[in-house]
Amino acid sequence: MTEYKAKLSHLRIAPRKVRLVAGLIRGENAVMAQHLLKASTKRSADPMLKLLNSAIANAKEQNKELDESNLYIKQILVNEGPKLKRYMPVARGMVHEIQKKTSHISLVLVDKEDKDKDDSGAQNNKSKTSSESNKEKEKTKAKTKAK
Repeated sequence: MTEYKAKLSHLRIAPRKVRLVAGLIRGENAVMAQHLLKASTKRSADPMLKLLNSAIANAKEQNKELDESNLYIKQILVNEGPKLKRYMPVARGMVHEIQKKTSHISLVLVDKEDKDKDDSGAQNNKSKTSSESNKEKEKTKAKTKAK
């Protein structure tokens, strides 16, 4: 399975705020995610759109025949970066620390055919487990009737 990655480090927006936008596009088609980010009013949507465009460009560079509409967001992680520590004077000669938080974002794209292969494998496993559980349910019903 071919993965196409892009990273953004030291974004001067708190990770908690960036995760809101990341949740919007997680699992979406790359083209649909671009439209969602363009329509979003959140401050972190612009850097996220730039990162998504970079990941798409990376994918096209690695595979020249790749169609942009077949790309899906497999994973998007927002981690905490280093904090800039600043101080604010307050009453009685004291000072309070202010933490200006930063974010690290990593984005992974996969091709639609690869995603379909993953999903079909997962569905086969689910169908086996559900059929096994149905058999177990039938056995327990038979036991209760026998009693």
